[in-house]
Amino acid sequence: MIEKMKFLSITGPKTDIDRVVNTYLSKYEIHLENALSELTAVESLSPFMEINPYKEALTVANSFYEELADPEQISVKSAPDTEQALNTIRRIQSDYQELSNTRTDLESQLAALDESLRVIRPFRNINYNLSSILKFQFIHFRFGRIEKEYYQKFEKYIYENLDTIFIKCDEDDQYIWGVYFVPEHEAQKVKAVYSSMHFERIYMPDTYEGTAKSAFEQLTQKRNRTAADLASADQKKADFLLRNREDIVASRNAIAQLSGNFDVRRLAACTHGDKDVFYILCGWMTEKDAHSFQADIKDDSRIFCIIDGEEDEHLKPGVHQQPPTKLKNPKLFKPFEMYIKMYGLPAYNEMDPTWFVALTYSFIFGAMFGDVGQGLLLFIGGFLLYKFKHITLAGIISCAGVFSTFFGFMFGSIFGFEDVIPALWLRPMNNMMTVPFIGKLNTVFIIAIGFGMGIILLCMVFNILNAWKAGDIEHIWFDTNSVAGLVFYGSAVISIALILTGHTLPGGIVLFIMFGVPLILIFLKEPLTALIEKKSKVMPKEKGMFIVQGLFEMFEVLLSYFSNTLSFVRIGAFAVSHAAMMEVVLMLAGAESGNLNWVVVVLGNLFVCGMEGLIVGIQVLRLEYYEMFSRFYKGTGRKFEPFRSVK
Repeated sequence: MIEKMKFLSITGPKTDIDRVVNTYLSKYEIHLENALSELTAVESLSPFMEINPYKEALTVANSFYEELADPEQISVKSAPDTEQALNTIRRIQSDYQELSNTRTDLESQLAALDESLRVIRPFRNINYNLSSILKFQFIHFRFGRIEKEYYQKFEKYIYENLDTIFIKCDEDDQYIWGVYFVPEHEAQKVKAVYSSMHFERIYMPDTYEGTAKSAFEQLTQKRNRTAADLASADQKKADFLLRNREDIVASRNAIAQLSGNFDVRRLAACTHGDKDVFYILCGWMTEKDAHSFQADIKDDSRIFCIIDGEEDEHLKPGVHQQPPTKLKNPKLFKPFEMYIKMYGLPAYNEMDPTWFVALTYSFIFGAMFGDVGQGLLLFIGGFLLYKFKHITLAGIISCAGVFSTFFGFMFGSIFGFEDVIPALWLRPMNNMMTVPFIGKLNTVFIIAIGFGMGIILLCMVFNILNAWKAGDIEHIWFDTNSVAGLVFYGSAVISIALILTGHTLPGGIVLFIMFGVPLILIFLKEPLTALIEKKSKVMPKEKGMFIVQGLFEMFEVLLSYFSNTLSFVRIGAFAVSHAAMMEVVLMLAGAESGNLNWVVVVLGNLFVCGMEGLIVGIQVLRLEYYEMFSRFYKGTGRKFEPFRSVK
């Protein structure tokens, strides 16, 4: 159901707004609206116009708060005042910044050392002073790497005929690392040859001392020391946050409360009295909270509240927005609100279909997935996940599992075995019935279509009720899902029922009234609506186009009635396919030979439970959205988003 809302206008001295927010509004859920936009009947309104001075401090406090482990579990002994909270956050920020700067420096040093090690690692086996090599004047040299494929060609065909020495230092699956030397006067020619072999030069910094091996070892030791210092810096930061966790939480909460008050001021307006300036806040509360709030402030002379503007015309709100929607459903139906929110929240004057979705979704899922054993698994598994992990979808699965278990008894199926328990109703694969003009057809298909017809008729009734609340003439009387559509489709259902039961249809005049009159009303819905609403323009100027368009729309209407009805055949189809899939699983497990492979039975049940459960869940949701919701539900509501001050 949708909670009944009341629109409140709250006013008092401008300087008293923080006290009101902290003392009263923090205790109730109120969806605040912009007072300037809503209170159009109030003259000489101006915005509150104050910049939030706590926004920056709150950002800093939140950054520390988010680094704490389970900050909600940290108890605070006493709440600091404004100055204490701000000074505490400034102190913590200053001390923490020093620790962060130290860590940043160490991180930069570690990155530089890692880069140096990366460069020298392949050449660490050169047993010669690197600085001496780097100072050669008459011998040209290059450090680098070459792909193995090219190195083998170079070594086999070129190396012996070239005035160069290549010292191999390291290798992996793809590359050979090394350094080559060549006389200075041959450098350009030899360099061109190496380039043709895809030799990639590696620049060696001149900061290394001693042999490559000793330089590598020194760098490794220095890198390890820096990494240890970095870990120590991280630990110091963690210890610092741990020591100051209570101060962080207390200060953050205090600043958040102050900042929240200024967020309220953004939505407030000011009006000038004879001597003082007054604030005005307005918003939505549930009817229960609104009356509790009014009772709470009745002895407070510095605050005045009007509910729905009934008491004072001067502060009567010109409400421009529809009330926000707050859903309130029993715990059993609560998980199904997820599907409603996915489609769109109901408007305030619209029916909340949560209970309808909960019942129809669970029932249809059970009919399509009827198995006692698998249904119990879904029920128990979903219930445990919902209770301990609070997964909304798990709550839906648990409810659907109950109906799967129920239909499992009706179909006589438990983990795919259909000879263990008797079918209390029928077995989907075997039960057939004769249909006039068609012949033999599976019983569950006929029942599924009949069920779908009943659901479509019910959705039309819902649409009429919603349209009645909204005062929408067209959707009450002349729409495809209105009274006209209900009479037409209901007549079709009655006629089909008469044919199936062997009765004769009514006379031609009655059939015309049953079918012809509703279609004519649907065809003329726009001019008839305009006529009832007493609009000046009843018929469109281009009457020919109106007739052509109307004929196409009528064809689409008839086609949609037919296709929507047939869409419910999937309920029976999945009931049959589930039994067929489990029959295949048992066949693979060797049920026919009498020697069951229980591993195959277990794995097959898990596979069918997971895969078919997912497919059935999606198919049922499709029926809900496209065959049911599209007939009566718009989902144009806006969410109730309460302001609640942090305590």
